[in-house]
Amino acid sequence: MMVKRTALRILGPIAAVALVGTILTGCSVLAGSAIGAGAGAAVAAGTGHDPGRGALVGAGVGAAGGAIYGIVR
Repeated sequence: MMVKRTALRILGPIAAVALVGTILTGCSVLAGSAIGAGAGAAVAAGTGHDPGRGALVGAGVGAAGGAIYGIVR
């Protein structure tokens, strides 16, 4: 019984820090994909291409950039 309580005391804060890190990384991915989608649609529309396709490409690139930013930072 004592080992179980000790394990919970140790693993609780570790799990909390991991959860906060996941949330912060998720926020940067979400922001990066939103900004990337807007920029991709604008560039595609400005160059005469399909804005929907530009938004998809921009969202993917922005999400990847946001994930890298979240991991590095």
